Amino acid sequence: MIRPRAVLLSLSLTLMLLPVATAANAPSDDEAAIRDVVRRVEAGWNAGSGEAFAAPFAEDADYVVINGDRIKGRQTNAARHQQSFDTIYKGRRNELTVDSVRFLRPDVAVAHVRAHLRFTRDGKPVEGNAISTWVLTKGPDGWSIAAFQNTGVRPPAPAPEKP
Repeated sequence: MIRPRAVLLSLSLTLMLLPVATAANAPSDDEAAIRDVVRRVEAGWNAGSGEAFAAPFAEDADYVVINGDRIKGRQTNAARHQQSFDTIYKGRRNELTVDSVRFLRPDVAVAHVRAHLRFTRDGKPVEGNAISTWVLTKGPDGWSIAAFQNTGVRPPAPAPEKP
């Protein structure tokens, strides 16, 4: 026999705990803001705008380029990327995917972001991949990138043929 009071109590407890379970699975406001920083960097790249690309970086940000060069500061970052967008990276599309966000402190986070670059060379599609480590800090104006390390990912070597 089903007891109406037990059913009502069970339903009430379930409804009370539902927001807690949902909140545990949802990204925090800070993580969502960091993901938005990544989205803004991607949008700047795909627009071919050095200024938009570099806007989410801190004024004194450190940026280690995929070739090992080091860029210091947002303005230098913007200028160097604009030069690249106007030449070697012209028309290239970059898709960024956040692998992880880890908070070291409430105002400092490390994010690992994968990049998938697409372009054509001599009429043939070409793709490249990279993974980057982003150190972000939270200030009065929100989250910004304090340091960025970019590393190219080589495709796996083909498996040796069996005799």
